[in-house]
Amino acid sequence: MLYCVELLPRVNSSVSPASLLEQEAAAHFGSPPLRLEQHALFLLEFDPAATPQTLSQATRQAAERLFTDQATQTFQGGPVDEYFELLSRETKSAVILAAYRPGVTDAQGESARQGYNVMAGADSNQATLPELTRVRTASLYYLEFEKPISQAQLTEFARRFLVNQLVEDCRVCEAGKLVAAQLIEFAEGQFNFEQSGIASVQTIALREANPARLEQLSKDGLLALNLAEMQVIQEYYRTEGRDPTDVELETLAQTWSEHCVHKTFKAVIDYTELNDEGQITEQREIDGLFKTFIADPTHQLNKSWIVSAFVDNAGIISFDRYNDVSFKAETHNHPSALEPFGGANTGLGGVIRDVMAVSARPIASTDVFCFGEPDTPEIPAEVLPPARVFRGVVDGVRDYGNKMGIPTVNGAILFDRGYLANPLVFCGTVGLAPHDSHPRNQQDGDRVVVIGGRTGRDGIHGATFSSIELGGEEPAPEKAGTGQAASVVQIGNPIEEKKTLDLMLKARDRKLYKAVTDCGAGGLSSAVGEMGAELGVKIDLALVPLKYAGLKPWEIWVSEAQERMVLAVAPAKLAAFMELCEIEGVEATDLGAFTNDGKLSLYYGEQPVGQLSMAFLHKGLPRRRMEARWQTQPSRPVKRRAHYEHHRPYQGYATVLQRILADPNVASKESVVRLYDHEVQGATVIKPLVGLYNDGPSDAAVLKPLTNSNRGLVISNGINPRYGLLDPYHMAACAIDEAIRNSVAVGGSLERMALLDNFCWGNPNNPARLGELTRATLACRDYALAFGLPFISGKDSLNNEFRDPATGERTAIPGTLLISALSVIEDVNKTVTMDFKRAGSLVYLVGRTRAELGGSYYAKYHGQVEGEVPKVDAGSALRSFRAVNRAIRSGLVLSCHDLSEGGLAVAAAEMAFAGGLGIRYDLTHVPYFGSKADRTNAALLFSESASRFLIEIEPNRRSEFEGLMQGSICEQIGVVLDNDEYTVGGLSTATVLRVKVSELKAAWQTPLLGGAV
Repeated sequence: MLYCVELLPRVNSSVSPASLLEQEAAAHFGSPPLRLEQHALFLLEFDPAATPQTLSQATRQAAERLFTDQATQTFQGGPVDEYFELLSRETKSAVILAAYRPGVTDAQGESARQGYNVMAGADSNQATLPELTRVRTASLYYLEFEKPISQAQLTEFARRFLVNQLVEDCRVCEAGKLVAAQLIEFAEGQFNFEQSGIASVQTIALREANPARLEQLSKDGLLALNLAEMQVIQEYYRTEGRDPTDVELETLAQTWSEHCVHKTFKAVIDYTELNDEGQITEQREIDGLFKTFIADPTHQLNKSWIVSAFVDNAGIISFDRYNDVSFKAETHNHPSALEPFGGANTGLGGVIRDVMAVSARPIASTDVFCFGEPDTPEIPAEVLPPARVFRGVVDGVRDYGNKMGIPTVNGAILFDRGYLANPLVFCGTVGLAPHDSHPRNQQDGDRVVVIGGRTGRDGIHGATFSSIELGGEEPAPEKAGTGQAASVVQIGNPIEEKKTLDLMLKARDRKLYKAVTDCGAGGLSSAVGEMGAELGVKIDLALVPLKYAGLKPWEIWVSEAQERMVLAVAPAKLAAFMELCEIEGVEATDLGAFTNDGKLSLYYGEQPVGQLSMAFLHKGLPRRRMEARWQTQPSRPVKRRAHYEHHRPYQGYATVLQRILADPNVASKESVVRLYDHEVQGATVIKPLVGLYNDGPSDAAVLKPLTNSNRGLVISNGINPRYGLLDPYHMAACAIDEAIRNSVAVGGSLERMALLDNFCWGNPNNPARLGELTRATLACRDYALAFGLPFISGKDSLNNEFRDPATGERTAIPGTLLISALSVIEDVNKTVTMDFKRAGSLVYLVGRTRAELGGSYYAKYHGQVEGEVPKVDAGSALRSFRAVNRAIRSGLVLSCHDLSEGGLAVAAAEMAFAGGLGIRYDLTHVPYFGSKADRTNAALLFSESASRFLIEIEPNRRSEFEGLMQGSICEQIGVVLDNDEYTVGGLSTATVLRVKVSELKAAWQTPLLGGAV
């Protein structure tokens, strides 16, 4: 029996529909709506044996006690058929009913069902409350306009702004033409998605297939395996004397996917470098990008405080004598391009589980997003608008992090047209755990236990799908949800993960498990397969808890449904572990056991559905040999006009500075930051926003994770894909440098600092793309060794390209490298923020300035200016980093800020308006290293040379400060003012720039995407 509850705003409530949706409606329909309201709808499936009176009573209790906010909402509802018959009398407003497609995870609905069960169990009259079997949620939109709106217009509005066809569906009714039967059918269909029948296993005719057929099988099955890989599989089964089952072939595809095994980073690379005239200058064979340029430097540095690097789900370093900290950053790009909320939501959920999988308690999260520019003139029909992707991704991360109670403390947001079809969503999590509390000793006979969420079709082929370009082989929206969840798309449930986390920490402390991993890419196939790689394992897939009936064995095995962990539990502790799971309200199932036969053996009840040699599964993948080419670009000298020269000052610098500050890549991200809880857990010492009004841009986050110790953590990042368009080597070097200097700017130390790398690139089968990637990884090796900083974890996401189905044209993202830095510091009280503190203070510039305007924001707003990309001098940078760290630890520094986007002009402005003070500085005092011809006002103001800081000190500490800074490049360039003045003295000119600090702040606080947050 189906009932429903519609939530309505109270008449006097101040709650109003989102202004953004009203703006979109006005733009779409050509006039603002007279009415636009969104009401939540709960669809309730009760025990059919209950009486109508009992059902009405239960519906009312659920609505009053669970669904509504009594201060702002009221409700109406009843049996679904009666309710929609009543709704059909609506004549003034058009109505759109939208919901997830049948079978797609509905986390809110599941939480509502669980809440009802708790309410029923706590009710003394619980015998009168019928069983609530399932809950599905939906949204009702009411739209009213002065002029009639056609069905076609409404349908297009719903498609563009209200629903994502991949995971959602809707019914649209014009004003006065609402058909109750259609809405009733839609509501009932939410519960009619289960498939019946016996779970079947298909045998794939592989042994006799010709090469063309092998390639077609890979394409049709979304396996993302090339011909050579398919032929190796074919030869294996010829030796076995049989054809594979679909379960086995899917297992191999997931395990061998680019996403899981990183084939490109493990390949042998034939690298060729050419000069700008096309002449070969270098040829070499590289024995794996990861091994040669990432892992080997870490092993060479051999830091004693590294606990685990590149082995576990997250990198781990020692925090103090008793605790370790872990750090992992992941990407969730392809899913976020298709379903931004769900993709980002599960991206953060997945990286949180990576930290849980090393037995740690998550204490902080980070996020870095790269979106297409919102003003892109032409957007392919298959691509979601950037503003919609932006909102969905931000909301997805907010939803998961806030509900989990994990602070989001650091990040960045970038916009570039290259990310239009392929947004990048980087999510990171830091964890804390007692030393030696992460077991890795599964043995023969240990039970394989899965805990957490149930398995559904959501996320099937996620690993292989992430290994291909978009616009190619992914399922079309119209085929995505006919009675089942959309393939490759995952929907998260943070409440379920929070319960699983609480259970995991208690089980860890009681030593109830011997090994653990999360169900990430590839689902159970990867999690169980990896845990049993050195042993063997036997699993009964019929025991896996399902969200709904009808899944085939291979779907159960590879589904990436969220919030699941797999543990090895000793038989002697199984009962205690299961009891704890029951107490914590986390579903746990014993699926089988680890064996000692070196085989992956899969059953569905008594029926064998797959058996693979562990050796072949994990070591049978043929190693790729790939070609990479890099051609040095011609030298790009600065093209100057007369008014760029220092002897004739350019009077437009204030305008340029304001434009740069208003650029969405530089402008304030406060509207996003405020959506995240960055103070939950009470450990955030330096927050994302700092200053007099807590609205200035912090360089890094500082955490104090233990109440009984002042020892802290500094979390920072570096990313600048614009430089990669000129040279990816220097882009990577600058990203490393930026992550380090952001940390150093708040007090971070290089003594115990570790790095993470996240590469996002285009198709590596293109030699030019792979050449760029090779250049970037080469820089990682060079600067890790130069700075003495190890990498402890990383991730690559390749094939970030879009193929337009209409034209066949491929568009790749700008090659992008995110570097994250984690630093342990002795005393969080010896840290500083970037805002000016008091008038009369002296301002010093630390580091070398060169005329490096290539890829700069000054170049962006002066199209005629090209120039050299910033380059990192590691020796000079190290001297600056160590000197700044000494000065901060000595208590001499009032404020410190790194110079990055926009150079000196932007950094000085940010420090001034964050502190509510003014500044006057002189370009003649800027430490400049370069040709005199290039020493211009523009270069000194806006060059983005690396490794530089602005530092504020008290006048009476000058000699003490300069003594500590010996060995570094450091000059006083200005003074802090007690007014609203931002004044710059130029070369041979008294004043080259004068503007009010308040005007600069106003430009910096330009709303992102026109306020479309």
